[in-house]
Amino acid sequence: MQKIKPKKSLSQNFLIDKNIANKIINQTKIENKIIFEIGPGLGFLTDIILKKKPKRIILIEKDNLLARKLKEKYSDNKRVEIINKDILRYNITEFKNIIVISNLPYNISTKIILKLFNFRRHIKEMIFMVQKEVSLKFDYNLPKMNKYKFITYLNAEYIRCFDISANVFYPKPKVKSSIVKFVIKNNKINFDKANNFSNIIFKNIRKKISNNININVNNNILNKRVDKITLKELLIIYNFF
Repeated sequence: MQKIKPKKSLSQNFLIDKNIANKIINQTKIENKIIFEIGPGLGFLTDIILKKKPKRIILIEKDNLLARKLKEKYSDNKRVEIINKDILRYNITEFKNIIVISNLPYNISTKIILKLFNFRRHIKEMIFMVQKEVSLKFDYNLPKMNKYKFITYLNAEYIRCFDISANVFYPKPKVKSSIVKFVIKNNKINFDKANNFSNIIFKNIRKKISNNININVNNNILNKRVDKITLKELLIIYNFF
């Protein structure tokens, strides 16, 4: 396969370290599972996933040239399906219990994660490589609540697995990277309600909660700024919403 130059416009940084790739794949069980890989690039991670004997692997690749190269590379492998589409515009409801794996494009990683929460009933786990700053933004175990921590808590058990050196990529990114895992919870939530609530309550984190939302709960909570309350207190407000 000819060498393809990563596109800055698509935030492409190709993983080139097999040890790190194996460490990523080992965060979940692949055998006989349906795997979704977003932005597989040249198939470096894909090749390692295939060695773990998945039932099927669906590659979602927006880049037209890469999609063609992937179709050539895996033309004889019936377990591999290549879909040349943008994941932000793709509906995955025809699949069940999938495991999503990706070195996410850093410029749209947050958008992709929130988009996939909409399909939580069809997803079992998600393992992503993201910018370290983004990995912290979704970690509801850390102080200073935000929309992303709250939405994540409602949808999944969240784990920051390990950090990654820039040296394992081509080209080397200028930011630190982390591997994170979302294990989707087997609970029922109204995603529209949760998203609407989050947009309202986190609209202005510098003001008291009572300025953002009118609700009949403990004044001690309402008089705080939303980034100063605990997850438990935020859930109390949400349950009255």
